[in-house]
Amino acid sequence: MSFNTALSGLNAASTDLNVTGNNIANVGTTGFKSSRTEFGDLYAISMFGNGRNSVGSGVVTQSIAQQFSQGNITSTGNSLDLAINGNGFFMVSDNGARQYTRAGVFRTDSNGFIIDNSGNRLQGYGVNGTGAIVNGVIGDLRVDTTNQLPNASTSITSTLSLNSAATTPTISPFDAGDASTYNWSTSVDIYDSQGNSHTMTNYFVKDASNQWSMYTLVDGRSPIDPTSTTALQTSLTFNGAGQLTAIAPTTPSTTAGLSLNPDNTLTLNGWVPAAITDPKSTPVTWGPNGATAAVGGMRIDMTKTSQTNTAFAVTALSQDGYATGQMSGLSIAQDGQIYATYTNGQSKPIGQVILASFANAQGLTPVGNTAWKQTLSSGEAVIGTPTSGTLGSVSSGALEESNVDLTAQLVNLIVAQRNYQANAKTIQTESTISDTIINLR
Repeated sequence: MSFNTALSGLNAASTDLNVTGNNIANVGTTGFKSSRTEFGDLYAISMFGNGRNSVGSGVVTQSIAQQFSQGNITSTGNSLDLAINGNGFFMVSDNGARQYTRAGVFRTDSNGFIIDNSGNRLQGYGVNGTGAIVNGVIGDLRVDTTNQLPNASTSITSTLSLNSAATTPTISPFDAGDASTYNWSTSVDIYDSQGNSHTMTNYFVKDASNQWSMYTLVDGRSPIDPTSTTALQTSLTFNGAGQLTAIAPTTPSTTAGLSLNPDNTLTLNGWVPAAITDPKSTPVTWGPNGATAAVGGMRIDMTKTSQTNTAFAVTALSQDGYATGQMSGLSIAQDGQIYATYTNGQSKPIGQVILASFANAQGLTPVGNTAWKQTLSSGEAVIGTPTSGTLGSVSSGALEESNVDLTAQLVNLIVAQRNYQANAKTIQTESTISDTIINLR
């Protein structure tokens, strides 16, 4: 019996050595989770149970349990390197078979799919035709490298401060080419349907106390007639506190020109994007460039314009148009949303990484390459987006290191070695006793 008891001890110590050696071997493996060997003692059980003085029958390996504690997170600078800070696993697809991993070493393949080093595709939520994340529909995440289509400008918002102490220009009428006919000007780039950039310039002329005129040109031409340099005119009226109280286009039109909206904003209707058609003529000839303005016109919000005794200033200016853009990079937020950035300064979401958690993570079955599969013991995967519920956040440009404590493993290696030697000594002692009995005469 002592031989069997010592043999079970040798097997247990050998298993402990193997597990410890595997931990040490993977100390540099990204996302690796260390294991520990868990043992139980053995007793022979009779029909009526053990006696109080039963002698044990050895040891048995009950479990090799992986420890899913957090590993250190290190920065890499690669946007597709992902680390989970907290609870959860990345979900990847091996030709439809789901696997779960903490190793966030990802890249794109020739078709733009985000894959790991084994070729498994990272899973997540995609986007619909309007660019919104489609929650609940899990699929392969893919980086779309096609150009971003241009967007014609539909809205311009500006906040201006006009100087109430300014004097009326002595020279009139207004002439964009003569700075002495106006007080100030401000410009903003706008875009047509083909992504061509145009410059809208507004010129401000003080007519009287609390009364100003604004003249609007695009590329130095009339917005509604590229062959003309006649500006569209708008009257601005302020009260005694310097607040804008009235905006009135001189020639309002719902088809071509500036019109007033109920909220005191303006709409530029009938803008004809222009370009030089004959650069050799004197003067050069302008005409339509073949593109169009945004459907519904261009809304111009100047309602926050004020007139006070301060220098002329543009404190805020924005518009929503942009040119064609080529993808220039990726960024991934803590909630897993993947954003593509473009050369036109725009960005848009192209998907969202999802995470999975389990009621019993130690019930997962390791399948190699730092991945696990779901089992009955682990329970069903609970899917969600990073930072939701108990799921951790995602760090882009970083990787989670192995959680192996090398010092502790080296100590455990010594302990396992001594356990092995002690059990071998038990066999040696039992053999000596057996020889003594056999040699009795």
